[in-house]
Amino acid sequence: MWTRVSRGRMAKIAKKTKRYPSDLTDAEWLLIQPLLPPVAKRGRKPTTDMREMLNAIRYMARSGGGWRMLPKNFGPWQTVYWWFRRFVRRLLFRTINDVALMLDRERVGREASPTGGVLDSQTVKAPSADLRGYDANKKIVGRKRHIAVDTDGRLLMVNLITADISDSAGAQLILDGIRKRWPWLKHLFADSVYDRTKLMDKAALRDFVLEIIRRTDKQLGFKVLPRRWVVERTFGWMMRWRRLVRDYEKRLDVSGAMIEVAMGSLLLRRIGHP
Repeated sequence: MWTRVSRGRMAKIAKKTKRYPSDLTDAEWLLIQPLLPPVAKRGRKPTTDMREMLNAIRYMARSGGGWRMLPKNFGPWQTVYWWFRRFVRRLLFRTINDVALMLDRERVGREASPTGGVLDSQTVKAPSADLRGYDANKKIVGRKRHIAVDTDGRLLMVNLITADISDSAGAQLILDGIRKRWPWLKHLFADSVYDRTKLMDKAALRDFVLEIIRRTDKQLGFKVLPRRWVVERTFGWMMRWRRLVRDYEKRLDVSGAMIEVAMGSLLLRRIGHP
């Protein structure tokens, strides 16, 4: 919720950036710098400013512009895109998000590795995607974003599939991969869409407790459901990054990396400027 205090805080942070509100501040750069790929010992030393490359990538995710529309002060867009694809292959943005998540949990007095999470999905249009499908429920041609967040809304994992695949099938893919990244995660909350036999059996096989939060028939109008509002708020955070309003990427890995750029940047700003 925007208040006078939060508006004043964001204005102070914006003054610390070089040009754009999405630029890395010095405090955020100190957190990211140790995670960057090491410089090769042989060959010519790279002359590219890594901080500027990350600033450009964050600008792209925040503004929603095309690569060829990148402002000239970031340098050639081809150079920025080359480094972006290299960072994607090295899972840099995923690493930044995971490390920032653990630091932020410790900052508020919680264990670094979460034990509980919330599942949900979001269907978005994907006009340029190589792989996309039709979601008959939402009447949208595009992709589904299946995400798992901790009980405070921090992104634990994202899985992208075509929109014609059911929510329960997408959640099974989340269960397959999330234990490797967050081994202490045991309890998951979800809505009634995920109450399917195959998903429940797989959750039991993987030693997960999948709790379904249901809306009662007696409930009139809108009411915030326990635990469920957390993941909806995370989707709201994602929609502030204009490139995530639609899925403009052709490749699934690039699309997932853009989500990790956005959510990792949000956590870095919390940690660097509490």
